Amino acid sequence: MEDEVTLKWGDRQPTEPTWEHQDDAWAFEKPTYEWQQEFEQGSAPSMPELEAELFGEENRISTGINFGKFSRINVSRKGGPETVVPLQSFEQAKLHPTILENIQRMGYQEPTPIQRNAIPILMKNYDLLACAQTGSGKTAAFLLPVLSKILTKMEKNPPVAPLPGARKTKASPLALIILPTRELGIQIFDETRRFTYKSPIRPAVIYGGADIRRQKDQLARGCDILIATPGRLVDAMERGAIALDKVRYLVLDEADRILDLGFEPTIRKILLSSDLTRDESLHTMMFSATFPTTIQVLARDFMNDYCRLRIGRIGGTTTDIMQKVIKVEEDHKEDTLVELLLSQPPSRTLIFVDTKRKADYLDDVLYNKLFPCISLHGDRSQRERELALEAFKVGRSPILIATAVAARGLDIKDVLHVINYDLSDDIDDYVHRIGRTARAGNPGLATTFYNERNWTIAPQLVKLLIECQQEVPEFLQEFITDDV
Repeated sequence: MEDEVTLKWGDRQPTEPTWEHQDDAWAFEKPTYEWQQEFEQGSAPSMPELEAELFGEENRISTGINFGKFSRINVSRKGGPETVVPLQSFEQAKLHPTILENIQRMGYQEPTPIQRNAIPILMKNYDLLACAQTGSGKTAAFLLPVLSKILTKMEKNPPVAPLPGARKTKASPLALIILPTRELGIQIFDETRRFTYKSPIRPAVIYGGADIRRQKDQLARGCDILIATPGRLVDAMERGAIALDKVRYLVLDEADRILDLGFEPTIRKILLSSDLTRDESLHTMMFSATFPTTIQVLARDFMNDYCRLRIGRIGGTTTDIMQKVIKVEEDHKEDTLVELLLSQPPSRTLIFVDTKRKADYLDDVLYNKLFPCISLHGDRSQRERELALEAFKVGRSPILIATAVAARGLDIKDVLHVINYDLSDDIDDYVHRIGRTARAGNPGLATTFYNERNWTIAPQLVKLLIECQQEVPEFLQEFITDDV
């Protein structure tokens, strides 16, 4: 069996960082385009090494997106400009030419439903509260209009980079993106690096668990768009590293998750900051997977004349995910997992377990069988987490074993298979887990191990399978009810 595994999957590879080739490099120190004062927008020179990293095959949007289903996704809108119509193409949005060029470099073909509807609203400077399923392309939905507007303003007033050796000053970003987790912050930073290629926009990201002094050094180099977790943002503000008086675009991404983690007091502290503009020049956006009362109250308190946008069924999942549920007793899970991996073509695979200890144990089991795997959970240092995600993303370790908390919000391109080794009792957790595949309309496979310990979720699971037009296995037929 070992020879077969090696032949199909290849040996496990070491997980060195690929950026800057430094053992002590952090994700927030990844290179961005180095704009020079003598450059002109539209004719900036290429940086071949950076371009290869940003737009390599692993970072391009897959061509398998199921665009045919986009037209059948329900969209509802309340408030906002009545004259705005959904986009049919990115060119129709009147985005800045540099942004359009980077969209093409990334392989985007057509806007997703959230992009079709959100971009024209934001281009009209309306505040927005948007609800869309996981993997819907919402990051680009707010980044594209915000970056385009900033670039247009910079044509008249180009930014001036700090001189070498000059006294360090506060970062004064024009756009601020607040999000719940470090991993999501790094992902959005990477997206921003791509969209701002060959432009004067200077992106930066800060998050907890990393060296605050080195983050302050990055900010001192200049920052036009800042991506931050709530706690580290407040820390940087209190240390005098950031001023919010120039922020004109404010985004709360995964707002429901931010509040679930108990950050509402921190968010209110930031939004009530004495130097944050509270007039009509500040445009606020909130993106969420659900619309709980707490989100609606926050929107009412801090947003002006906002538009509410819902894409698809709230709390649902996509029919692009093929969901398979198989009955596996606890003491047979390891063997079944190995058989399952060998039965599928090698592909980027995410395995969910319920404890940190089990993540490490299963990592050892698969490692000893020569599978190229790595584990991710809350006990890992921030450095170890970054290395694990980098190895998974670029395919050196295409099998990632993770706890649900550690993997929440991950948006890794081309995850083709999600395996629920341990099934959660919460149907929302199940939806979030399998949503790691079939991102932005690409097809994916989700396999779930089920046994009698999971009976509490069975009725909701069956209902979801039927709603998504998936096969209900015989051992779950008894949970089908007349109202489904």
